[in-house]
Amino acid sequence: MNIYNVLPLCLCTLFTFASSYSPEAMRDLVTDLPGQSHVSFRHFAGYVPVDKTNGRAMFYWFFEAMSYPNKKPLVLWLNGGPGCSSVGYGATQEIGPFLVDNKGNSVTFNPYAWNHEANILFLESPVGVGFSYSNTTSDYKKIGDDFTARDTYAFILKWLERFPAYRDTDFYIAGESYAGKYIPELAEVVYDRNNVNSSPHIKLKGIMLGNPETSEAEDWKGWVDYAWSHAVISDETYGVISKFCNFNSSTTWDVKECKDAVDEVLKQYNKIDQYSLYTPTCIKNSSVNSFVDSTRFKTNFANSKMMPRLMGGYDSCLDDYTRVFYNRADVQKALHASDGIQLKNWTICNDDIFDNWADTKPSVLPLYKKLIAGGLRIWVYSGDTDGRVPVLGTRYCINKLQLPIKTAWRPWYHKKQVSGWLQEYEGLTFATFKGAGHDVPSFKPSESLAFFSAFLNGVPPP
Repeated sequence: MNIYNVLPLCLCTLFTFASSYSPEAMRDLVTDLPGQSHVSFRHFAGYVPVDKTNGRAMFYWFFEAMSYPNKKPLVLWLNGGPGCSSVGYGATQEIGPFLVDNKGNSVTFNPYAWNHEANILFLESPVGVGFSYSNTTSDYKKIGDDFTARDTYAFILKWLERFPAYRDTDFYIAGESYAGKYIPELAEVVYDRNNVNSSPHIKLKGIMLGNPETSEAEDWKGWVDYAWSHAVISDETYGVISKFCNFNSSTTWDVKECKDAVDEVLKQYNKIDQYSLYTPTCIKNSSVNSFVDSTRFKTNFANSKMMPRLMGGYDSCLDDYTRVFYNRADVQKALHASDGIQLKNWTICNDDIFDNWADTKPSVLPLYKKLIAGGLRIWVYSGDTDGRVPVLGTRYCINKLQLPIKTAWRPWYHKKQVSGWLQEYEGLTFATFKGAGHDVPSFKPSESLAFFSAFLNGVPPP
């Protein structure tokens, strides 16, 4: 099958489905994205206001399923950071149908796009990320977990008014990294509001989280243990951390020996791509020499609620390519992000949001328990070469839930090859991706699409 000629929709289905979109939605239809090949599905992009008083609006990019969108679920995808763009990462580096090319000049078709299986909605969240904005400066000092969950819930309701065809569609939330906090927090808001008679009902069925930040103490311990077990740090550094760091205590950063030893871990990781231990870093060429860009590291030990952030990925130069692409006048105009004259300054991550994050839950494991009790499907997966939110930390988090084991640890397969390992618990499925870094679909596109399909169908991978 030619990947560019996806099965067309039945004209009657297309007409009926299109008629249930609002005029406002049709104004968001993207018709002239630079470099886009011919496809049969439609996509929409634009702003949805979430607070008219303060002038907050969130930017989205929505892709209909490649076939029969009226019969397939709606999936909201969120990236983390906090402060990083789901449009820049998820949509055009990972799971969207159009991936930015290696110069930022155009897009190429992604044969493993997740809109094979679902209608996919990418959101730049919270305001201040990507094209999303607030006209009230003080809003940017209030942004944290709770603020983000409330605004995202408001966005969903407003978006469903614009696209009412999806009001009765099964709804899932998926994402990765710091979205490991966003997703269960948002799911709790949806779950609670669904139980209020006066609130619109959203058919939330489940959540899927990739390499997710989950519980601070376990994530920190897993981060250190993984660095040691993968020969990134010395026995001596690991010994100091084991002796002086208590990640269950917020005062552990007051202990000089602990802070200095953790700084040593950061120093070693700064020489490689923490998000993908075994792939090259982005090397920028100049007329004199080449150098590794080690400036993309962010952490804040004065406020230890944040894990360190170091941008990277399978092609760690992709961040630069997306920056070029989304700052083009023709791209911004095509996506209704600007008029193509007064351009927005788009960045893949907003450091100010990371530095000024107002609140974060030390652990979302209690939310896991609540959502499991509520009958939601929860799948968690880990790329096993990610040093940033490593598989060890995620296993420590899941083990803390003490869930009964339903199916013992086993390999799972794709195209007759072991793709990773999997264990089913009562209420949760955990899987690894062999040889994948932090942004799993960038490393294992075919496998991740198969895994996503299994998740939606509620059946374990083969």
